[in-house]
Amino acid sequence: MKRSGSANLPLHYGYVPQWLYERMSKLGISIVEVILADYGKNEIIRRMSDPFWFQSLGAVMGMDWHSSGVTTSVMGALKRAINPHSRELGIYIAGGKGKFSLETPSELLKIAETTGLNGSELVRASKLSAKVDNTAIQDGYQLYTHNFMVNDEGNWAVIQQGMNVKSKTARRYHWHSENIKSFVEEPHTGICGIHQGIILDLTAKSASQNRNGILNISHESPEAMMKEVSLILPAHHDIRASDLNLKRLGATLAMTREMQPENFEELLLLKGVGPRTMQSLALVSEVIHGAPSRFQDPARFSFAHGGKDGHPFPVPTKIYDETIEILRSGIQKSKLEHSEKLLAIKKLHEINVRLEENFEPDFDVQDVIEEERKNSWKYGGKTVFGDAKPPRNLPRNGGIQLSLF
Repeated sequence: MKRSGSANLPLHYGYVPQWLYERMSKLGISIVEVILADYGKNEIIRRMSDPFWFQSLGAVMGMDWHSSGVTTSVMGALKRAINPHSRELGIYIAGGKGKFSLETPSELLKIAETTGLNGSELVRASKLSAKVDNTAIQDGYQLYTHNFMVNDEGNWAVIQQGMNVKSKTARRYHWHSENIKSFVEEPHTGICGIHQGIILDLTAKSASQNRNGILNISHESPEAMMKEVSLILPAHHDIRASDLNLKRLGATLAMTREMQPENFEELLLLKGVGPRTMQSLALVSEVIHGAPSRFQDPARFSFAHGGKDGHPFPVPTKIYDETIEILRSGIQKSKLEHSEKLLAIKKLHEINVRLEENFEPDFDVQDVIEEERKNSWKYGGKTVFGDAKPPRNLPRNGGIQLSLF
């Protein structure tokens, strides 16, 4: 198993306000339920083991698109939302940040009693994954959060994060049971963090003799490490054009702002949904239905619900709530009968992909961000600093619109 991803995660010491945490939990479980219904339990585990998808999930949930807080906040919100319904969903989450990570073994044993899984093996997997990333890989990062997600079929993913106090960065480690041939030889699906140069990695294939007891230490070269990593998140908090796939973002904005559902037979059930909510639904739909290759620019997904620190814009709580309500109503109907609303949301993603084929981006992303910020107050925009306010030069009719396409 090769490492497949890397990201620079600047340490953020802020907090997640309750108004956002509640919404993250509701949107998170809604996304999980739709994926479960359409793709199954093992697909949830696979996606959680993908560092690109995980970062995109955090962004679409309104977290800061690149910070270390994405890991603890997303996992905390998912655990809170999923575990009360674990028997129904077949998905369980153990562990957490700090002292909660120490409770992982006892939580896994309780899960094993409920599901009939081998509790000792789950505990062993949890402890070994933590031991490898904290000791066998000496890269300057000490673990402070450990999350273990398992389904009732026995497939699991580990998402854990270490901190480097000197560089003020975090590194997230992803594991996937399906791909593990050995806990001590290249077991990761991805390691997210900033490149630190030469490190001691006793999980490297080249270190097999070391693991067999030879005392000479083998080092991986920086060049080899860089070939194994591909997602590097910048230190800047603001979102820039270089952080985005402008063709994909532009196609989404053009479709949701310029083309009404009447233009697409597949989307008639979404008629009455405003362009701004459609924009959020399109990005949420991509998180649910998108191919793995579509998550190389996690920053793009923050254009669904903004970010709690105001980057790229305040969280539009009214839009967030409408997105949750549309998903929840579709999920409830799907439990009783065929849900045409969920099918329409899936079609939204498929139409977006088709539009991208011939779309040529010709817009300034900063104009989009500025428009969102100016209109944020209309949509109940919030940040950790307070509520969004109307612009001082607001026209009497309250209309502020920019023609971007």
